[in-house]
Amino acid sequence: MKDNKKAEEIAEQRVKLLSPLLAAGLDAAKAMEIRQQICTDTGISDRTIRRYLTDYKKDGFSGLKPKSKNQTRTDVAIPTNIINEAITLRREVPSRSINQIIQILEWEGLVSPGEIKRSTLQEKLSDRGYSTRQMKMYAGGGLAARRYQKSFRNQMWQSDLKYACYLPIGPGGTLKQVYLAVFLDDATRFVLHAEFFSTLDQIIVEDCFRQAIQKYGVPESVLFDNGKQYRTKWMGRACAKMGIRLMYARPYSPECKGKIEVFNKYIDSFLNEFALEKNNRTLERLNELFWVWLDECYQNKPHSGLTNNISPENAYRIDIKPIKYLEPELVATAFLHCEERKVDKSGCISFEGVKYEVGISFIGCKVDIIYDPLSTDEITIEYEGHAAFKAKKLVIGEHSGKRPKLPEHLLPVKVEESRLLKQASKQNDKRVKTLAPAVAYRGIGKVGGSDV
Repeated sequence: MKDNKKAEEIAEQRVKLLSPLLAAGLDAAKAMEIRQQICTDTGISDRTIRRYLTDYKKDGFSGLKPKSKNQTRTDVAIPTNIINEAITLRREVPSRSINQIIQILEWEGLVSPGEIKRSTLQEKLSDRGYSTRQMKMYAGGGLAARRYQKSFRNQMWQSDLKYACYLPIGPGGTLKQVYLAVFLDDATRFVLHAEFFSTLDQIIVEDCFRQAIQKYGVPESVLFDNGKQYRTKWMGRACAKMGIRLMYARPYSPECKGKIEVFNKYIDSFLNEFALEKNNRTLERLNELFWVWLDECYQNKPHSGLTNNISPENAYRIDIKPIKYLEPELVATAFLHCEERKVDKSGCISFEGVKYEVGISFIGCKVDIIYDPLSTDEITIEYEGHAAFKAKKLVIGEHSGKRPKLPEHLLPVKVEESRLLKQASKQNDKRVKTLAPAVAYRGIGKVGGSDV
């Protein structure tokens, strides 16, 4: 009888709480505003309020009663000041467990031992948004995994590498793993270029990136993971040359690259089909079948993540944003390789076992070497504050030649005296003046051989 009366009191409290939301003709926007105000005033979560509304609409007044006498979700079960203290303890150290919070409250004398049940306090903290899971989303500057999508094509490209199948393309027909490089448009899910390669290095990223740019222009930004194939000096230089913003995903946060991660999983369906091909298992045949499959089974198929379920290719084609193309010469320059070398005391650098002349004015400097990996007979030298110039291989002749004159800013300055010795003399004079003369105590206190 006593439990039944208490359940009715709880239901009455909940009806009173929900009364502003039960008004007739209340639109969704106004209802949301009222719920937010209730959450602010009471500390109860929006999810709990919506659950109360659902129970009331389904079962009326009885739906707001606790389901059992052990399940008393009331705001009077634990005093408000104790709940606030528990929230403070959780905010101090988000990883604190419920048992630790209860232990601290008991040690501080705020509650009696055994007065608060773990499940009850956990329920109260969850209702107010302070559960362990909710706190972890914000601990250490973390981010909630929310979906996002760019508004227009070529605003951001994503790229990733995928370990694929094994093909008999190694020495003597041995099995060798191949890898897929992909560039995908964030807004339209359109695959700009994808290809299987027999190696896993920055070259496959470079090749795939260049082909995507040649076909579809340059993006405003690119998003990569932290693999060594992407975190290269060449990538930073190439993006800077083409005016592309370079971004890397947060470590251990694959959700920010969710679109391409999902696409990589979709590739498994193609690899399963290719596994049935027993003849002509070459890299060329793999790519040939893959590009057909990509066109027919992905690019031109409805995509649930796009408006009206249109296909990625249609979404990319009908986008109103103009495509930005660069001059071929600029693209070619951007995709040259870049390495750093230190100029030795003879004004030369060593690159791939060959000496190149840079100039005596760069002795001791670290310069960037820009080169075409297919031909290193002539390389380009870049150094901050100087125009780029060509460096040729060092040719050692019969004569050593004459060392060029030092630049004017490196010539020694003519002086009449040493500033170091001048200042050292002044410091010595000061030290002598500050030292008191030594005092001899041998004859003090004695007159005629007797003590005074």
